[in-house]
Amino acid sequence: MPELPEVETVRAGLTPHITGRTVTDVIIRDPRLRWPIDPALPAHLTGLTVRSVSRRAKYLLIDFGQECRLIMHLGMSGSIRMVDTGLAPEKHDHLDLVFGASTLRFRDPRRFGAVLWHIGPPELHPLLARLGPEPLSEEFDGARLYAATRSKRAAIKTVLMDNHVVVGVGNIYANEALFAARIDPRRAANSLDADACARLVAEVREVLTRAIAAGGSTLRDFTDAIGKPGYFQQTYAVYGRDGWPCPVCGGPVASVRIGQRSSFYCPHCQC
Repeated sequence: MPELPEVETVRAGLTPHITGRTVTDVIIRDPRLRWPIDPALPAHLTGLTVRSVSRRAKYLLIDFGQECRLIMHLGMSGSIRMVDTGLAPEKHDHLDLVFGASTLRFRDPRRFGAVLWHIGPPELHPLLARLGPEPLSEEFDGARLYAATRSKRAAIKTVLMDNHVVVGVGNIYANEALFAARIDPRRAANSLDADACARLVAEVREVLTRAIAAGGSTLRDFTDAIGKPGYFQQTYAVYGRDGWPCPVCGGPVASVRIGQRSSFYCPHCQC
């Protein structure tokens, strides 16, 4: 599943291509996504001009002014790319937003993504209303994580991936941040002291910042808005490296299931 760095990479790639541009046509080929695409979307969007492109958690928000927004989510396998308007669509290309000679094309083979029309403040949308702070914002700090974990006996990795605690820290980056912070992913969240929470927040920021700079990770067919893959996976310390040598101590990386997700850690460094 594309995670925060991948979505942020798409946002940054889309912004210069569609900001200030006017929608000239909307083509819905298959509305069957996680929630059906509104059949009135062409009537809503045609003639509107994009004011900005932002991100909240793993959601892209395309702002058309007057509190009108398109909320998009890539789901498990979705992608958003800019293509020439004349390029023939492929099987899983569900939606086109046409901007004259160029087109924003939404592709989603597994159809777990979303394209939702919303009027009003974005924080009032049901999907966004209860989200925690952004991991790169000042609102997310060691004190906040410490307070959020006091009553939680679940594994710290599970808590770190809870969007009510902090948004956008998916499986890959939770594994990498916990390794960098030298914290066992299985450890009870409420056992972390204030210093450990501050260290973990710092590593979450560092890992996500490096991932964004690298264009995210290539997950199956992930590419950015202009079709380039991400490269952060080339620097993974532990994720997907079960049995490989730890880059710090040289011992074997181990794997375990936590919250139904594969987790990777060094038993020596993260004890």
